[in-house]
Amino acid sequence: MSRKIGVIGIGHVGSTVAHYLVSGGFVDELVLIDKNKAKVVADALDLKEALPNLPYHPKIVVNDYDALKDADVIISSLGNTRVLSSKTSDRFAELPFVSAQVKLVAPKIKASGFNGVIVDISNPCDVITSMYQKLTGLPKNQVMGTGTLLDSARMKRTVGEALHVASSSVSGYNLGEHGNSQFTAWSTVVVLSHPISELVDKYHLDLDQLDQNAKNGGFTIFKGKGYTNYGVATAAVRLANVVMNDANTELPVSNYRKEYGVYLSYPAVIGKQGIVHQDQLNLSDDEKKKLQKSANFIKSKFEQVMNK
Repeated sequence: MSRKIGVIGIGHVGSTVAHYLVSGGFVDELVLIDKNKAKVVADALDLKEALPNLPYHPKIVVNDYDALKDADVIISSLGNTRVLSSKTSDRFAELPFVSAQVKLVAPKIKASGFNGVIVDISNPCDVITSMYQKLTGLPKNQVMGTGTLLDSARMKRTVGEALHVASSSVSGYNLGEHGNSQFTAWSTVVVLSHPISELVDKYHLDLDQLDQNAKNGGFTIFKGKGYTNYGVATAAVRLANVVMNDANTELPVSNYRKEYGVYLSYPAVIGKQGIVHQDQLNLSDDEKKKLQKSANFIKSKFEQVMNK
């Protein structure tokens, strides 16, 4: 069965996603869409010229919304990092630009007849993911954002470095907004089969500092090169592959949680139809309060943008 993905927004992140999909042999057909025709045509040609040196030969289509009809996944990587400041880590600076673009793009996705899964990278992730669901009319389980899948990876990196173990030996979740109100749910974090609470005193861990390091990871990268791309692109491609392979894998992604009435990051089992099961974590009272605060913030921002 043909594996088909659309990528909308071919900037730093979108082009990285496209390259990873092609070089990894993850797609049979790739649809690239961007309002900057010269840029998207150039990227498509660049990818085609990589094919002779790859064992994979996907078909690459440019700026054709109709081609999205039978796609398995659409990855939205719309954005404008030029509006961001090196002095702030507020992802909501992109909201005016990205929300305006989504209002143009979503109706075209709907008109194409697309009935797959939308994976949003675009920031502010939770609000934009909510907009895509509202404006395309797709079922909530078929629209998700990478959310704290990236922040959880950043947490695993910081914890792994602190304990001198591979980040892949750390499990656990960052929850809530993909933004300043997200937090590490330390009650979920396990290192080499040990709850991190058992390691704090022995290794003199400062959990508040580790949480802050994870939260600041993206800002540190942005200050250094003006954008982030590898981490979030890898998260998006992993999520797309989970969908296409019907893998039924649990990941912390931005998904609609009825009890909070909003999209936010919380572990969910993901398969071919998107969100197939939602878990319920045994969080501490403090973690529950932080999650509710994050949910309230996302909800207020979504209501603001939709009422404009």
